[in-house]
Amino acid sequence: MIDKLKTDFDAIVVGSGPNGLAAAITLQQKGLSVLIVEAKSTIGGGLRTAELTLPGFKHDICSAIHPLAYASPFFKTLPLHDFGLEFIQPKIAAAHPLDDGTAAILTNSLKETAKSLGIDKENYLDLIEPITKQWDVLLPELLAPLHFPKDPIGFAKFGLNAFKPATWRANKFKTKEAKALWAGMAAHSIQPLSNLTTSAIGLVLTAAAHKSGWPIPKGGSQSLANALAYYFISLGGKIETKFHVKSLKQLPSTKAVLFDITPRQLLQIAGHRFSSIYQWQLEKYRYGMGVFKVDWALEGAVPFTSEKALEAGTLHLGNTFEEIASAELETSKGRHPEKPFILLAQQSVFDNTRSPEGKHAVWGYCHVPNGSKKDMTEIIEKQVERFAPGFRERILAKHTFNTEQLEEYNPNYIGGDINGGIIDLRQLFTRPALRYSPYRTSEKGLYICSSSTPPGGGVHGMCGYHAAQRALKDIFSKH
Repeated sequence: MIDKLKTDFDAIVVGSGPNGLAAAITLQQKGLSVLIVEAKSTIGGGLRTAELTLPGFKHDICSAIHPLAYASPFFKTLPLHDFGLEFIQPKIAAAHPLDDGTAAILTNSLKETAKSLGIDKENYLDLIEPITKQWDVLLPELLAPLHFPKDPIGFAKFGLNAFKPATWRANKFKTKEAKALWAGMAAHSIQPLSNLTTSAIGLVLTAAAHKSGWPIPKGGSQSLANALAYYFISLGGKIETKFHVKSLKQLPSTKAVLFDITPRQLLQIAGHRFSSIYQWQLEKYRYGMGVFKVDWALEGAVPFTSEKALEAGTLHLGNTFEEIASAELETSKGRHPEKPFILLAQQSVFDNTRSPEGKHAVWGYCHVPNGSKKDMTEIIEKQVERFAPGFRERILAKHTFNTEQLEEYNPNYIGGDINGGIIDLRQLFTRPALRYSPYRTSEKGLYICSSSTPPGGGVHGMCGYHAAQRALKDIFSKH
C-alpha cells in the first residue's frame, strides 16, 4: 500500500491505460518521482487479456489489434522488446467479406491492395499513396493537439480529404469492393459515415497498414501493457493497484496529478476544485455510441467462405458500403439494426499462445446505442455466419459484455463508448473543453491525459505523452 512507499511524489498518474502509462513514463524519464495508481487488480485499462470463456483461451478484453501502437511516435522510442513485447504481423491486415464469397483486402503492400481493387486501382493510389509518402512527418502531426504543422502544405492536403464525410469519398470509388473496404475503415470512427471528418480515421488506419501493419501483441494485449509497466518500473517508477481514487484527499502529497479518466469521473473526483466555466464544459462533454462485445472459444478457425478472409487478422463484416452506412446511422439514432457492422479479430490464427492446439479464441463486437442493455449475441453470430457458414457449430463457449458491463469493467467506457467521447467535428480538437491546452484543467497542477483529449481514442499513448509534456513545461520546467 501507499504508506509502504514514499509519502510524496513529484507526480501521480491516476489510471494505468496506455495513456496513463505513457504519461508516467514521460515524466519518469525526466528524473521525476512518479506514482501510478490503478483501481483494478491488474494494470492496462483497455490493454488487458483474460481467460473469459474456457481455460487456455486468452481473450483480449478490450483493444485487440494495434496499428497505432506499433506506429506510435512515442512508443517507437521505447525499448519495449527488451521487456517482453513481441508483435506478430498478419500479411493481410484486414479483409472485408462480401455476400458473393469474395473479399476486399487490405495488405501490408500498397500496390498489392490497389491492384486487388481492379478499376479502382488508381483511385486508391491517388488517395492513399501521398499519405504513405509523408507518413513519418504527417503521423506525429495528426497525433497531436491543434497546432501549426511543420509541413503546412502536406497537412492541408491531408486535411482536405480527412475533413470530408466517408460517404463523399465512397462515391469516388466505382467497385463494390473498394467502397466496402473503405466503409470498414471509416466505421472505426464510431459515428454516422455521413458526418464530417469520418474520412480521417479511415485514411490513417489504411495508410498505417501499408507503413507498419496492423500487428497483434504475442500473448495478448496485456503484453503491451506489461512491457510499458516494466519499463516504467525499471526507470524507478512505482505502481499501486487496487487503489480506487474517489477524492483528491486519498492521494499522497504531489506537485501534479494526471488523470487517465474521462470528464465524468474527473468531475466526481475534483469538480469542486474547478472554475464554473470549466465545470460547465466538462458537463457538456458528449459520449458516442457504445459496443456490445462477444468472445468465443471455437473448435476450429472461423470457416469463412473467402480464403483471403482466413488469412486476415481483422475482419470487417457488413457487406456493402450502403449496408454499413445504414447500420451506423440507425445505431446513432438509438436503434439496433438487424445487420450491424461487426469488427472481428482472429488473433489465435497467428498466435498459438492464445488457445489450445487446434482451437481458437475469437473476438468481436458491434456498435450499439450508448447505454444499451440489449443482448446482441444472436444478431452478431448470425452476421458472422452469413460470411462463415458453420461458424456456430464450432462454438465451444462464449462470453459477452453489454455497455453496462463494459463500463463496470472499465469506468472510462461511459455507456460502452470505447473512444472516451465521440470524435466528431465538435470534439475533434476541443476535447474535453475549449482551452489553450486541452490537457490543463482550470486547477493548477491537475491535468487530464485520457482519450478524452487529443488525438482521441486508439492505443498510441499520445494523449498521455502530450499531457505529460504540458505538465513538464508548467510545473517542472526548472527540474
